[in-house]
Amino acid sequence: MSSKDDSDRIFKALADSRRRRILDLLKDGPQTTGTLCAAFPELDRCTVMQHMRVLEAASLIIAQRKGRERWNHLNALPIKDIYDRWIGDYATDAVNMLAKLKADLETPPN
Repeated sequence: MSSKDDSDRIFKALADSRRRRILDLLKDGPQTTGTLCAAFPELDRCTVMQHMRVLEAASLIIAQRKGRERWNHLNALPIKDIYDRWIGDYATDAVNMLAKLKADLETPPN
């Protein structure tokens, strides 16, 4: 990650369930803004666009204009950076602890 501000923006963007849902919708491929807005009938278009701006500020989505349409693409690199920095090392330690616990439990007492 390039800076503390970048990671703060990414965590802020991922903190909201609606923004995570937008990212989930983009996992299978780019979608138009209209399609994404239609996926949230409980929200008005301006609210969905505000969530998308937060995702763009965190570089989690990249918007591309094609004619009158705005296509939104998932950019998973910031999420990978979060994984590499915060989850990868912790997951390795957790797996090692579980392996040690398993070995300890399977070893007969002396």
